[in-house]
Amino acid sequence: MERSCWKQILVLVLVFICTYAEASSPRHMEDFIRAVRQVEDEDPESDPVSVLRSLRRAAGLNDAFIQNFLGGADSGGPEVTPDLSALIRRAVHHTVTAGAAEEGVVLTPDGTTVALTPLLLGIEAGFLSKPNRPVRGLYQLTLAKDLDLDLKHGSPQNQLLGPDGCWDNIAHPQVFTLWDSPALLTTAQINGGMDGVVLGMAVSDRSRRPVKLSDLLREYYCHQLGTGGLDVAPRLISRRRRDNFRELVQVPVLSRQVVRAVELQRRLTGRSTMEAKEKKQLMALVREGMKEFVHKYMVCPPIIPRCMWGAKPYKGTPTNLSLPLSFMFIHHTYIPGQPCLTLQQCSEDMRSMQRFHQDDRGWDDIGYSFVAGSDGSIYEGRGWHRQGAHTLGHNSVGYGVSFIGDYTSRLPSQHSMGLVRDQLASCAVSGGRLKANFTLQGHRQVVDTSCPGDALYREITSWEHFGE
Repeated sequence: MERSCWKQILVLVLVFICTYAEASSPRHMEDFIRAVRQVEDEDPESDPVSVLRSLRRAAGLNDAFIQNFLGGADSGGPEVTPDLSALIRRAVHHTVTAGAAEEGVVLTPDGTTVALTPLLLGIEAGFLSKPNRPVRGLYQLTLAKDLDLDLKHGSPQNQLLGPDGCWDNIAHPQVFTLWDSPALLTTAQINGGMDGVVLGMAVSDRSRRPVKLSDLLREYYCHQLGTGGLDVAPRLISRRRRDNFRELVQVPVLSRQVVRAVELQRRLTGRSTMEAKEKKQLMALVREGMKEFVHKYMVCPPIIPRCMWGAKPYKGTPTNLSLPLSFMFIHHTYIPGQPCLTLQQCSEDMRSMQRFHQDDRGWDDIGYSFVAGSDGSIYEGRGWHRQGAHTLGHNSVGYGVSFIGDYTSRLPSQHSMGLVRDQLASCAVSGGRLKANFTLQGHRQVVDTSCPGDALYREITSWEHFGE
């Protein structure tokens, strides 16, 4: 009896230890940066390349494809304790479970989810670059290496890239679940790949190389915006991910590197060289994938989904829009009256507006289609397909987009206005949701915000009609 009791206690202790270890895995980018700092502290004199090799060794990222560009990770770098090594492996090793949970990803302060593997490989490639030469293997290691030729041939899908997903808890994230079946690359992998390219290119400039990897990651992901928002923020921060990536990457070059990555994978695994027909099929697939990639991740702005800002469910039965639409109506919230500069504050403002619209106004949901924060992101309201409640008499013919803040006598940041005027509008047109000759119109709200000196209204009416 006593032995049985001890067995039960031992089982409970083991369960507790395993549960604690899993719960303590880094799920915030800040948590992972602290783990990197622990590795650096094992050998304070180690350089970033040595630390990256230690991380790669701990994570098991040492296959033939990676070694072809980065060399082996079997030796060199700080020695990592078994416990820390296990934690790093869980944090970095990318996979999607049968239940659609994506692992090897972390939540960043800007509200996006990033896969760590392509991020780390891209940075290491940048550090290993030669002066006055392109960074060897940068695209293959970040955005092209996971393309599996056999996965797609003979089984075409409508979606080649994505999807995104939702965390179980934003404050204490543990599980990230995709909202659809994974395609070639998930959105988290693409975010990590874009960051890997941006940071890899940055550190390839020897004059800008940081002393510590943890400092590079902290400066990129954890920069706190001041009152000037992104108008006065540094260039190399994650909130500018898509802007920086657009400036660095030429799509034809990226397409060629994708094909080369597939060819290299075949060669390294001993498979035969692609025949002409097979290569033609691959190139056609890549062209389609690049169209989707450009639209989703280079034209469209970062959009924070409803699940990330804590939206309540839609009440009743939504009315679907008949696309494409002819108008985009621009508002400001008036209340909340101050610009929001963080995911937490913007999310709180979104929930506040939704409560007001649902509980006080009696509407089915927050009225706007989308809302622009001053943190560099667009927040999903009713979205692309549901009719909003934003412009009396015109809800069925246009999207309603609002800036968080009172802009009767001042303007939103230039970055926020460009996010709506250029990126969101372009995204809607290229996605077939707005007509190419749609009208972008400042709407003077009927309640509370009608003001002859409305600065935002004057600014919007001075914008050229997009696409005409």
